[in-house]
Amino acid sequence: MKNNKVILAYSGGLDTSVILKWLVNKGYDVICYVADVGQNEDFDAIEEKAIKTGASKVYVSDLRKEFVTDYIFPALQGNALYEGTYLLGTALARPLISKVQMEIADAEGTDIVSHGSTGKGNDQVRFELAYYAINPNVEIIAPWKDPEFLDMFKGRTDLLNYAREYSIPVKASLEKSYSEDENLMHISHEAGILEDPAYRCSEDIFSMTSSPVSAPDKETLIEIYFKDGIPVRVKNLNDNTERTDPLELFMYLNELGCENGIGRIDIVENRFIGIKSRGVYETPGGTILWKAHRDIEGIAMDKEVMHIRDMLIPKFSQLIYNGLWFSPEMDFLLCAIRKSQEAIDGKVTLVLYKGNVIVTGRESHVSLYDQDLSSMDIEGGYNAVDCKGFININAIRLKAHHVVLRKKQPYDWRS
Repeated sequence: MKNNKVILAYSGGLDTSVILKWLVNKGYDVICYVADVGQNEDFDAIEEKAIKTGASKVYVSDLRKEFVTDYIFPALQGNALYEGTYLLGTALARPLISKVQMEIADAEGTDIVSHGSTGKGNDQVRFELAYYAINPNVEIIAPWKDPEFLDMFKGRTDLLNYAREYSIPVKASLEKSYSEDENLMHISHEAGILEDPAYRCSEDIFSMTSSPVSAPDKETLIEIYFKDGIPVRVKNLNDNTERTDPLELFMYLNELGCENGIGRIDIVENRFIGIKSRGVYETPGGTILWKAHRDIEGIAMDKEVMHIRDMLIPKFSQLIYNGLWFSPEMDFLLCAIRKSQEAIDGKVTLVLYKGNVIVTGRESHVSLYDQDLSSMDIEGGYNAVDCKGFININAIRLKAHHVVLRKKQPYDWRS
């Protein structure tokens, strides 16, 4: 084998543990790469397990702060929301994980990388498009699209049997059939028993947020401060706790969101490859931030800029979802979004209560809101008489359209 060194994106779960041993058994020198994007894991134990399973080296990269500043916050600036509901927690982490994996491959002098994403999901596309964008000469080993691997592993039982054969310790079992993906932004639950879209997700499946039913029966009042559309400070008005560091700020909002049962959604979405998928997501801090950011834009963003930007949201979200972060069209959109966020500055006050994020006020030193002009009680420099001509001009095309409609009525040729 000319170059047998492969960088495997490794989680320590059932799939990637089996893939690691399978690659080693095929003669590869496997270097495992573990990306810490905020999942609740024992990374020392994962590293130890990888070495025992056959890895020659293990990289553990703490990517949490970069995840927040370079991926979550830009998505926030663009109000990214896939199909009007999903805050893209998994999709946002993938380009960062892929980028660092390719950096490790370069440092190790290899063009071969591998991942454990399935052949029916979105992540295979996200990882591989990112790999190709960063290194067009990359060689990708994707076992779940490899005929030899697929012939050997028909399903979860075969994976568990293989793990048992090679004494690979795994937490997975046949009882817990659904899969999860966790990071700083969210945790997702899908597959297995959740594949029935009518099945109500039981409370034991939720692992990040409290149930709104059992959340505290009291309001948590907070302020979030923005600069150029980026959150720079959060203050808890109940106990005066403050956070300004981007990572600490986001983690604190996660803490508040989890405590108050915020950020749960249950949806059927359209995967990039064309399959519909049921997903259950918990996104506590992100839900709070998206609500606050959208609100501060209302007072600080020009109307026409907002409306044009809003037309870009579905496309922006689709690019993230489909794994096209490293694409020319994404570069273009990010430039436009950053421009739209200039002077999106100010403070939003919110109440967190039993699954709800309620905006109660907002302030901005660059506010475009003129209270006198908006008031129904005083003129404030506005001449209502001017509206007569404004309405007449806008009515011209409506009158013309009415004439066209009348001409389209059935014509009686006998008359």
